[in-house]
Amino acid sequence: MTSALVLVVAIVALLALRVPVAFAIGLASVVALGLRLPADATVVTLAQRLATSLDSFPLLAIPFFVLSGELMNRGGIAKRLIALGRALLGSLSNGLAHVHVLASMLFGALSGSAVAAASAIGGVMARPMRDEGYDRDFTAALNISSATTGLVIPPSNILIVYSLASGGTSIAALFLAGYVPGLLLGIALMAVAGWTAGHRRSERSDDVSLVRRLADALPSLGLLVVVMGGIVAGIFTATEASAIAVVYALALALAYGEVCVGDLPNVLRDAGCTTGVVMLLIGTSVGLSWLLAYDRIPALVAEAVLGASQRPWAILLLINLTLLLVGTFMDMTPAVLIFTPIFLPVVTEIGVDPVHFGIVMVMNLCIGLCTPPVGTVLFVGCGVAGTDVRSVVRSLLPMYVAMIAALLLVTFVPALSLALPRWLGD
Repeated sequence: MTSALVLVVAIVALLALRVPVAFAIGLASVVALGLRLPADATVVTLAQRLATSLDSFPLLAIPFFVLSGELMNRGGIAKRLIALGRALLGSLSNGLAHVHVLASMLFGALSGSAVAAASAIGGVMARPMRDEGYDRDFTAALNISSATTGLVIPPSNILIVYSLASGGTSIAALFLAGYVPGLLLGIALMAVAGWTAGHRRSERSDDVSLVRRLADALPSLGLLVVVMGGIVAGIFTATEASAIAVVYALALALAYGEVCVGDLPNVLRDAGCTTGVVMLLIGTSVGLSWLLAYDRIPALVAEAVLGASQRPWAILLLINLTLLLVGTFMDMTPAVLIFTPIFLPVVTEIGVDPVHFGIVMVMNLCIGLCTPPVGTVLFVGCGVAGTDVRSVVRSLLPMYVAMIAALLLVTFVPALSLALPRWLGD
């Protein structure tokens, strides 16, 4: 327990000093393990854990999906999805707000990145929404909250990370489980946007425009069909699907004329930088998870939670509250890697399916991406909109309510996440 206490204090202190999360986790692990081992043994042990954690074939999916997301971000996909959304929903009351959410859901699912969705969709939608009279802070809040839906709707890098942390939960099952909760989250945000934005009506699109815009966006949407269709049909694995996604996204970006061969070095550089950050987070977080397991922290937490209550709903509610708190000060990847080994034994003890819990955990941490002080998507969305966090948080409050309501519904109705993978046999 002394080692665990030192570990927590060290992480909090380093984060308070604005040390990057990966380095804070790694240094805190060195300090905590150094209390019981010599310095050389401490460094060697943690270095071995970091290296072996990255020696994983399924993890190859992450750099490939990151690269395909970069290509999608630069390849003109966002404006085509927005045009399709406007043709479908633009004539509704507050139609442009609904278009924003729908475009974020589609682009987030294609790119697998909430940050990419917030920057791409937010950048394109800012001017049209301003022209129709939407408040800038409301637009930023809608962009920030809806960008996270792509982390639940597959293909999603964070679900791959959860599969690793949970000891090999089926990635195909996790991907399938994310569809209904992701759609539910998007619908909840649309409902709140329609309620809080007043009453605005966009110009109605005709059928010819709808057909043309659908045809223009279909090649982009085809990526979801190719990737998920191949995985579900057993034609290729999730890792192989990620490589196919890169080829598809590259061909599409070149065909649209938005990316040329000369742009590829910059695309590869940016994807490499993002991958490096993610992989370092994974390595140091797995080392921390091993140290926690070495100190029997997951077992102690499981005993404490199960001792506090034997009622499944109370345990799930307590875990949700904990994860919501964790998400406010910790990035999603290390949070999944650290807290999955702690909470998964607890929920499996009360009969919760690991696939269901994975979706619940990701939805919890998605809310954290929209909250200060560490909300990555919050800061990106504010930067895109040219506004400040304090103003946007006020507009985000109704969005938080919608996201938490969707989270609670998915938490206590497991069929929402499990029906599709069970129906398709995954």
